[in-house]
Amino acid sequence: MIDINLLREDSKAIANLLKERGFDLDIKKYESLEKDRKVIQVKTQELQGQRNQFSKNIGIEKGKGKDASDLMAQVNIIAETLKELESQLAIIQTSLNQFLLNIPNIPHDSVPNGSSEKDNLIVKEFGKPQNFSFEIKDHVDVGLNHGLDFELGSKLSGARFVVMKGGIAKLHRAIGQLMLDVQTQEHDYEECYTPYLVNEESLIGTGQLPKFSEDLFKTSKGDDDSLYLIPTGEVPLTNFVRDRVIEESDLPLKFTAHTPCFRSEAGSYGKDTRGMIRQHQFDKVEMVQISHPDSSYKVLDEMVVHAENILKKLELPYRVVSLCKGDMGFGAAKTFDIEVWLPSQNTYREISSISNCEDFQARRLKARYKDADGKNKFLHTLNGSGLAVGRTLVAILENYQQENGDIIIPKALVSYMGGRSKLTSS
Repeated sequence: MIDINLLREDSKAIANLLKERGFDLDIKKYESLEKDRKVIQVKTQELQGQRNQFSKNIGIEKGKGKDASDLMAQVNIIAETLKELESQLAIIQTSLNQFLLNIPNIPHDSVPNGSSEKDNLIVKEFGKPQNFSFEIKDHVDVGLNHGLDFELGSKLSGARFVVMKGGIAKLHRAIGQLMLDVQTQEHDYEECYTPYLVNEESLIGTGQLPKFSEDLFKTSKGDDDSLYLIPTGEVPLTNFVRDRVIEESDLPLKFTAHTPCFRSEAGSYGKDTRGMIRQHQFDKVEMVQISHPDSSYKVLDEMVVHAENILKKLELPYRVVSLCKGDMGFGAAKTFDIEVWLPSQNTYREISSISNCEDFQARRLKARYKDADGKNKFLHTLNGSGLAVGRTLVAILENYQQENGDIIIPKALVSYMGGRSKLTSS
């Protein structure tokens, strides 16, 4: 969440910054809550002062051997009033906290202005899309004879699910393994295995709750014990530091995990209904870094390179774009997307999103580090895909398709495929 002190200093300035990313801050609601909080705190401080004075007078009267029962009665009345004010303040603080939880992060100064993906800034490009001498097929048609089965996925679970068999299933597994090996062996991330079900606190910590509950799959176990399927490996990995104070010398922390991800796609009705681009269940290798605030933008640039290296090894054309203010995710202060070329769509599509959340998640998580002076300060958290496995499979199927229906295996994956250099059309 954003620092409430920023609102207290200049709520209108913060409202203007948030408006640039398409969020209208309810200043009147904030000011009303803040006014109520101040009134109660002033009353509390006044009564605490009176109680202290009465308590002092009680001591004086008793020291003189006099009856102090009237003063003691006054202290009891004040104590009851303070208890009631404390209850009122807790309600207001809860309302303030809920108000803050629904406010997105403030964009970094370097983020491009704009309201949609059309305003994103292309930062770099790698490779050139090839010219095919035959009619291009999309990954659905290419994969049809290699074990990519959308009908069976739909039969088992409904729309936006797929079954993979044979060579396609092995290729999918090989892609994830390559990604893990690169991130752990070349970029020094610690490989982790995490739960795929998390509690509400974890999702509040990374920003999916309370605002995006409709995008989540919720399970239940008994009346009160609900868990959520993770929408991304970012959730469990980032929550490793929830309610913790990290030694400054241990930073940065670097975690990676290959997990399934589950999303209801509630806000994407009608988009990418064909194929694997937008599924309810997909795999992703996630990168998370927990950084010192002074280093987080250097770390962001490094993480972009870490994701790029996968596409370079696979020799897939891609580009890096800096997202504009209106196209960034809720918790991000700055985001770079990596987009891979898909021949069937004649365009680039997102395959990785790498974000610096600064201290936005850390405030929700109460994740801090101890500085050289022994003071606890909020960490910066960063996350990114390294990469989305299913979309990488899509890109390979389309970019490496052959006229006869075969699929060439990228050289970087041949060893993971047991030496197999292509999938032969059946």
